Amino acid sequence: MYFNGAGRQRGHVLLIAGDGAARRRTVHLAPSANLAALAMVPASVLLGSELPTDTVCLDGVRDPNTVLARLRTAAATPGPLLLYLSGRLTADRRGRGLHLALAGTTQAAVRYTALPWEWLGGELRSRPAGLTTVLLDLAADKQAWPLLQEYGSLPAFPCAEVYGVVCPPGFAAGDGTVSGYTRHWIDQLRRSPVRPADVQLHALAAGAAGLPPGALVLPTARELGMRPGPLRSQPQPPQPDPQAPAPHGWQESEGPAGPAVPGHDQGPASDPGGAAGGDPRPYIHALAMEGRHPEAAALARAWEEHVRQTCGFSSPQAVQWAEIRADLARMAGDFPLATELWIGACRARLAGQGATDPEVHAAAAGALYCWTQLKDRAPAAESGPELVALLCALPTLDPRHLRLAQARLEALRAPGLPRAVPI
Repeated sequence: MYFNGAGRQRGHVLLIAGDGAARRRTVHLAPSANLAALAMVPASVLLGSELPTDTVCLDGVRDPNTVLARLRTAAATPGPLLLYLSGRLTADRRGRGLHLALAGTTQAAVRYTALPWEWLGGELRSRPAGLTTVLLDLAADKQAWPLLQEYGSLPAFPCAEVYGVVCPPGFAAGDGTVSGYTRHWIDQLRRSPVRPADVQLHALAAGAAGLPPGALVLPTARELGMRPGPLRSQPQPPQPDPQAPAPHGWQESEGPAGPAVPGHDQGPASDPGGAAGGDPRPYIHALAMEGRHPEAAALARAWEEHVRQTCGFSSPQAVQWAEIRADLARMAGDFPLATELWIGACRARLAGQGATDPEVHAAAAGALYCWTQLKDRAPAAESGPELVALLCALPTLDPRHLRLAQARLEALRAPGLPRAVPI
């Protein structure tokens, strides 16, 4: 958030730690540790504003009315507001309503000892649009998780931007220390010379947090309002081999572009060729060009997951993100991963677009090129048969590609070949 308009006198940061999540005496989420770590970050950095800011930390509170009073005060601030919630998400058995468990909350007394989720929405509803960010690092218990599965998300706050994660029951989010999502959010704030936009912080943190399978990532792609948008070509590094494909995932095409995020500015890391309107690909590409490959890969993984949740695992949009990840792996020199991703993308395009489609051929060329860069015999021999079978399924592909792959695979299978093999 970047709000410094006239008449906005103060900002507000409200950090709330609910009850921790534990199972069999193992702490899976430690809200107090998260709060302590966030409290060390200057309020101006957390909020993204140089306005005078009030900061309130609520840790160990047992009375939901005490939390409500603090929430009401925060919601009344005329300037930007950051509300951070960490803890155990539970549900009232009778009313099936979601609650944030507070210290001392028991399942038998959820309605009296936990904070109803609807109270949050009720207090934030009257705030002007664009001034409120809600950051969540939660773990759902066995009562809350079925409701989240039914809803597909958390009940929304219409006037707030909501970012965060909800881990399913039984999975550790931080092993009793600062959880991965909150830790990476803080790390990104500290390492970036200019504060990234919240959506960038969220995507980087979610991608690097090591979330368990099935974790709910908020917002979902649908909630982000992803829309196809125009994409301009991106500058590519010199190719070491004429067979190396120009990855169309970065380039202008008639197909769906990457997700556009309303209100997301390009930020300092965007390269000059980036598309306007919040397309994350210029930012990702700039990270890779700067050598920040883990961050670029994490961001791309997060966006790919958003697209998969909305459009499906084999959708054209998801395939395009797999190709972007493949090219990022190539740029980082991770040719085993690049080969795997290109083969998967090619198979998905082949199933949906047919053997003669130029995009199928481009993905096949990407897979072949990255496979030829594998110097270690074991991974090259392992992925070679799958690649050859894929090329055989493309009768209109340049036959030289198949001959090259077959000849190299035969060489890999030859006895007495050293571990390191020639291209």
